[in-house]
This record gives sequence, C-alpha cells and structure tokens, in this order.
Amino acid sequence: MSDIRTHHRTCNICEAMCGLEIQHRNGEILSIKGDKDDPFSRGHICPKAVALQDFYNDSDRLKTPLRKTADGWTSISWEAAYEEIATRFRALQEAHGKDAVGVYLGNPNAHNFGNAIMLPRFFKALGTNNRFSSASADQLPHHVASNYMLGAGMLIPIPDIDHTDFMLIIGANPIVSNGSLMTAPGVGKRLKAIQQRGGKVVVVDPRRTETAKKADQHLFIRPETDALLMLALVQTLFDEQRVSLGHLASRIDGLDSLANAVKAYAPETVAEACGIDAPTIRQLARDLAGAKSAVCYSRMGASTQSFGGLCQWLNNVLNILTGNFDRRGGAMFPQPAFDLVRDKKGKPSSYGRYQSRVRKLPYFNNEFPVATLADEILTPGDGQIRGMITVAGNPVLSAPGGARLEEAFEALDFMVSVDIYLNETTRHADIILPATTGLEVPHYDVFFHSFAVRNTAKFSEPMVEKSPEQKHDWEILRDLSLHLTGLDDDGVTPEQMLDAGLRHGAYGEQGMSLETLKANPHGVDLGPLQPCLDQRLQTEDGLIHIAPQLYLDDLKRLDSSGLLERAQDTNYPFSLISRRLPRSHNTWTQNSHRLVKGKAPCTLQMHSADARKLGLEDGQMAQVATPVGSIQLPVEIDDDMFEGVVSIPQGWGHNRPQTGMSIAESQPGVSINDITDGQRIDALTGNAAFNGTRVSVQPA
Repeated sequence: MSDIRTHHRTCNICEAMCGLEIQHRNGEILSIKGDKDDPFSRGHICPKAVALQDFYNDSDRLKTPLRKTADGWTSISWEAAYEEIATRFRALQEAHGKDAVGVYLGNPNAHNFGNAIMLPRFFKALGTNNRFSSASADQLPHHVASNYMLGAGMLIPIPDIDHTDFMLIIGANPIVSNGSLMTAPGVGKRLKAIQQRGGKVVVVDPRRTETAKKADQHLFIRPETDALLMLALVQTLFDEQRVSLGHLASRIDGLDSLANAVKAYAPETVAEACGIDAPTIRQLARDLAGAKSAVCYSRMGASTQSFGGLCQWLNNVLNILTGNFDRRGGAMFPQPAFDLVRDKKGKPSSYGRYQSRVRKLPYFNNEFPVATLADEILTPGDGQIRGMITVAGNPVLSAPGGARLEEAFEALDFMVSVDIYLNETTRHADIILPATTGLEVPHYDVFFHSFAVRNTAKFSEPMVEKSPEQKHDWEILRDLSLHLTGLDDDGVTPEQMLDAGLRHGAYGEQGMSLETLKANPHGVDLGPLQPCLDQRLQTEDGLIHIAPQLYLDDLKRLDSSGLLERAQDTNYPFSLISRRLPRSHNTWTQNSHRLVKGKAPCTLQMHSADARKLGLEDGQMAQVATPVGSIQLPVEIDDDMFEGVVSIPQGWGHNRPQTGMSIAESQPGVSINDITDGQRIDALTGNAAFNGTRVSVQPA
C-alpha cells in the first residue's frame, strides 16, 4: 500500500472551487473526496467532482490532432496541423480582412488557468475583432452594470453570505449551482447558517427551486418581470423614506435622477404583471431595508432575459439604497491575490467601441454577443466571418438558435476546434486540436477568486504529468500564435505570469508568490471580505454612478414591452425557463457515466393545472414549439412550477449524427436551444434572452 499517493487540488468543473483529496496509485484513481483542510470549501464537494476520473479515463477523449477528410477523421501531427491552420487563416485574412476569422470561447476557458492568462496573446496574433464567448449567453449584464456604475466590468459585488441577516435571491438556484458569480462551496450550509443566526432567506423565482424549498419564503414571479419587481422595491424605498446610504452617502452620484425615474413603478402598478401582490412587494422592501444587514443577489434567471441589463443594475441599486454596499453582510468586494481589476481607473470602456456588422449589437469586454454569431457567418458582405476557431465550447447546444449555428458552421470555408471531444460543434471543424484536461493540468482560479465569498488563494499541481505528445490548451494557442506571426517563442509561461501578478498584488508585501502557494497545497486563507471600495472603485471621479443614462433610457423599452399590460400570445401561450441540474454543468459533463446514470433528467416540467388543460399526463411525450423550431420530450408534472410556465434543463441534445460522445449519446435528451431564438436579446447589453421564450405545448 505504500505506493498509494495523495493529491490535493481545486476542482475546476464549476465555479465553487471545492478542494479535493484524491487517492491514486500509478495514475489509477482510488478515491475522490472533499479536502477538509481546504480553508475555503472545508471538505464540501458536489457530485460533479467525482467525475474528474471519468474525464481523465474517457475512451472517447481525443488525444491527437485530427483532420477531416472525405473518408472520415485521420490523425495528423501537431506541426502539420499548425501549418495548415496558419496557412488557411492567413489566406482568408489576406483576401477578406482580419475580421474574416472569428473566435468563440466556451465556458471551460474560465476554469482553465493557462488559457485565462494567455488568451490575450493569441487574440493579438490573430488580429480579429470578431470574438464571441459564452459570457454573452450568461453574465454580460453583471459586467455592464459594474462598468457603468463602478468603472470596471470585473468589479462584481459579491454577497457576504456568511455574515448577512437577510438574503433576497432573485432568479438564482445557488444550492444547485454552488453559487454563480458568487463562488460559495457548500452554499446550502451557508444559507442554513443565516437562518440559524435568526436571519431570513427569500427566493423569487417562477419555479420553487431546490434553494426556494430551503428558504423561509418563496415568491412565484412571472418570467421577464423581475425588473418591474425590482423597480417597485426601489420605488417603495423612496416612497416610504427608507433610503439609507450609510458610509457611501458622499460617494453616490445620480440619486435624484434615480428617484424621479422610478416614480411610475409603484407596487400597485406592477403587481398584476409580476404575479406578486402589492402588500407583499412593500413588505419585501421593508424587510430588505430593516434588516441589520441584507443583500440582494440575482443571477441567471434575471440576467438571461430581455431586461437582464436593468435587473443587474437594479440589483446593485437595491444594495446601495439600503446601506448594504461595501458593508459586512451586504454586497462586498473580494481582494484577490491575483487581481484582474488593478490599474483600470480612468481607462476608457470598450462598451460600444464597435457594433456588430449585421445587427449593430454592442461590443463589450473585447467581444460581440454570441446571439449574432450565426448572422456574421451567414450574411455576405465585407467583414463576413469565413473561418472560425472554437476553444473548449459547444455553442450548437449552448448558444441561442443552435440549429442555425449548425448551418453557419457548415457554411464556413475553414473551421478549427480546440477540444477534447468530437461533439455537436466540433464535428463541423476541419481540424480538431485536443488538449490536456482536468487532472493533467496545473490550476489557479484566475476568475473565481475575484467572485469568492471569502478571500483565499490556491495553486494546484497536476496529479499526473501529460504524455510527451500531449499539449496544454495554452501551448496550442502559443504555437498557433507563433505560426501565424512568424515570431520566436519568448519562453513566457502562465506560471511565470501568475507569479508576477501574485508578487505585485494586494498580498505581495506579505510574501505572496507562486512558491508560497506551492508550499501550501490546501490553499491559503486570506480572511473574510472587508469594506474596501475606496481601494477598488475604478470610476475616474471616484463616485458610484447609481443612475447611468443608458439604464434610464432603457426604461422606455420596458414600458413599451407590453409586460405591464400582460399582453398575451395565443399562439405561444407558455413562458419557457431553463434549469440547472445538480449532476450537470455544461454539455461536456454529460460524457461521465457517474453524472448521467439513472432516470432521464431532460424533461418538460409543468404545473398539473396546465397539464390537465392540454390532456397531458406524467411521462407522456410533448411537443414544444416556437417560430424557430420544435422539440419533443417527456412531461414531468410538478406543482413547483408557476402556472403558465414550463421548464427544460440546459446542456442536453446529444442526438446529432457523427459525434463521438458515446455516454452522452446513451442519454441524449434534447437541446433547449433548438427552440430559442438568437433574435431575442437584452438590447441594452446584447446578452442572449433565453428565459421567457414564448412556446406552445401539445401532446406529441
């Protein structure tokens, strides 16, 4: 037994940053469990962590470059792949301009230490502005709000969940997600601790989620009306003179403009539209303002809708007006050891620097909204995307209008994918470049330490060394950059850049470095969140801009939407919302037998009253349709749904031909994005509007 070794690392499947203790022998994994000595996660893990061994051992995982030929896929050398890619991309750009080649980044890039640090170099070598990512199908409204209110898109306020006395959760299910833009492993215990210290948790959601079932109060709300509810809460604070800015009173700009803008949104005005009565809305505002400490946290349900930008602006507004901004128990700002926000003060924002060619959507954070990617490929003219590289992403299943994206990818002159699987997107590529994954890579959470509910830092060594023929993602991008530019390798590595950032960061004078983290494999505890906005605020005038004009202007779009009048669509009478499953994260996690075994989870959840009207029974196949497509899946009758609302989980649809994820194909489900429409966006931010899609439902 002496050859059994113990490896400590951070799980990099989702945002929670759970510490793992892995027992292994000669590369064979014997057990994966939570690391009780990790100062952040303290032994907590979710079901996804044990699947790391499935991804490492997966026989479907690609390990050598592949080229598509008339006879199928054939292996090629790395050098041959690089040469062909560089030649084809250069030819397209010489003939049609730099923007003729597009880039799409999938969610796993945020969990990939090497790519997170080295991607800017690849972007510079490629030279295109046509960049897209999963961020605009997820969290763009958060970043735009922080940009305009606080001066930096990455300066995201995080709930101080461990010290709050009242937590209002809107459109989020953190018990399943382990927090999202709120990195909080073991969030269920953290929520329970609020209640144990005499506090209260309230959830607002069209579905009684796993989190709502553990809360003190759950309020059903009609999809897409979250902004109306939040405006009514703000209006109540002003109307009942419950605004209290606390220590930030002298730092707030635009308070009078805000007060005037919300006058028209009294609870009595919005109640019927939201499905929440006016007295309940008023009491919710009073509870938020009256608690010893409180925080409002809204996430995917509020972000991925037509008014996601307004929602995330108003989320910040509520925390500011109740005196719970940059305050213990409220919305606070982490001070990460490797800081993505440093030295942004006074620098111009990229928001709106360019507009997308076809639909004139705003450019932000160095990318365009993914909702318009298919337009940019399929619409002829100057600047048309003719070549594409996708990096660790499967937008055919994860972006709106998946069927149209398939058509677009098939129309490209040349396509490259950096990915470990032959999936629904990469099957359209001409060359696939597979990288190392999971246990083979070193790891530092570049992004999620910036969103964590406690300040910590941790570096994980690889559990196993990669084989000589394997390459890390960042090495692939480095080599492609060198072939595209003809430059020589300067030898810079992600670890060197991380070390420099740690040494010059907030804890550098205390000896923080990569060497320090390597000597502490469980991680380093840097303490609870502290008031620090004086150091973190990045606006040029040093003020918080509580009422940026673009948000006040967007209220006109909300007023003209028909939401207040509850405009009905008789052809598509139901509102569709997505949901996350505890044993699923993104499309690639479906190739773990540990995560997909058991009863098929891809169901249409609907209220029993709706099912009766349609003559549908539990388990019966239903057809769900929109103007862009239709899908069929089994009904799951669930009175935890708001009447008139139906729900389908995201991340499924592994039923396309010529893919190579055999376990996922055994439990394929359907893709919700075969019926979502890329034309539905939050016009303010460009984020995709998935939730609130109008659908028809009938027996299949």
